[in-house]
Amino acid sequence: MNQFESAVFLENIEWFDETGKELVHRLPENGSGEIKWGAQLTVRESQAAVLFYKGKACDAFAAGRHTLKTGNLPILTKILSIPWRGNSPLRAEVYMANLKYFTNLKWGTKSPVAFKDSELGLIRLRAHGVFNIQIVQPVLFINSLVGTMGRFTTDDISNYLKQVIVSRFNDYLGETLDTIFNLAGKFDELSIELQKRLIADFSHFGLHLSHLYITSITPPEEVQKAIDDKSRLSVINDMDNFVRMKAAMAMEKAAENQGEAGSGLGLGMGMMLPAMFATGTGGQVAKPGAPVTGGVVCPDCQNRIPADARFCPLCGHQQLVLSQCVNCGKNLAPNAKFCSKCGHSSNAIPQNIVCPGCETENVADSMFCNHCGQKL
Repeated sequence: MNQFESAVFLENIEWFDETGKELVHRLPENGSGEIKWGAQLTVRESQAAVLFYKGKACDAFAAGRHTLKTGNLPILTKILSIPWRGNSPLRAEVYMANLKYFTNLKWGTKSPVAFKDSELGLIRLRAHGVFNIQIVQPVLFINSLVGTMGRFTTDDISNYLKQVIVSRFNDYLGETLDTIFNLAGKFDELSIELQKRLIADFSHFGLHLSHLYITSITPPEEVQKAIDDKSRLSVINDMDNFVRMKAAMAMEKAAENQGEAGSGLGLGMGMMLPAMFATGTGGQVAKPGAPVTGGVVCPDCQNRIPADARFCPLCGHQQLVLSQCVNCGKNLAPNAKFCSKCGHSSNAIPQNIVCPGCETENVADSMFCNHCGQKL
């Protein structure tokens, strides 16, 4: 076989993506080369080929086997390459575009974005999700993004697409959502509407945004705690019974404690118990305004209560008078050092008041002198 016969052997041009990340791959890989007349181009169904000749996209090829006729004949190449030191000026290259769906591309906010919540005020949110893309216009995609690069992967474009998604997401969230409390059950709706806004942005580069999903929208930790607290409150239908239950549990724990501190706490909780369970005991407990036969009037809240009651079931006032506060007249518990109503010391002895005019002593809490009538 002579040199001429070896030069006219047909070439077979094809490409396989082993990484699964390449969007576009150029052949020859080292730049434009001499593609012979009649070279065979094999394109898979998941690919499209674009032939660049003399620096221009002259044709696009779908799936199948194609014969290339660039005019770059071996004999002509030998003649024309002499002035260029053996490099032919008739250069051609094939860009293979991968038309498959590139899935599970992640997007998210690098830093929290500001959101004005109608209930929580100005808060910062983080959002994350995934999206899928596909090349639908290979020539537009190559000319607008790939250029003369030998290969173009999802890593080369994903950062830019993430920024576009986050920008549209911020605008859309501020326009449609009033509070993050309404996020439950809206992720699908938000994803669909956000995808519609992004389709035009992606189509400028010959890309199609086939799917977009929002997987999470998370507020800061302190806001999450506030949401958890509100959720707990919504679960508790009867807050009064819940408080009473907590008080009873605290009393039970206090009763187990030993020493003066435990007994003192138990005594204080015992005084509060009648008021806590006023609305839940039924039968013998009086309600405001409800007449009680044979009862007495509580000196503190002026409501009628059973005559044998030791505590007022409405205000907790002790009915068995052991001692009274010298300041406000509140009935005091045994060994109480301070009044539970005004905080006045139960051991304090009221001091007589001396009139500045006549120097006559008057009883404690007098407003006018009993001797001269001067205001004290």
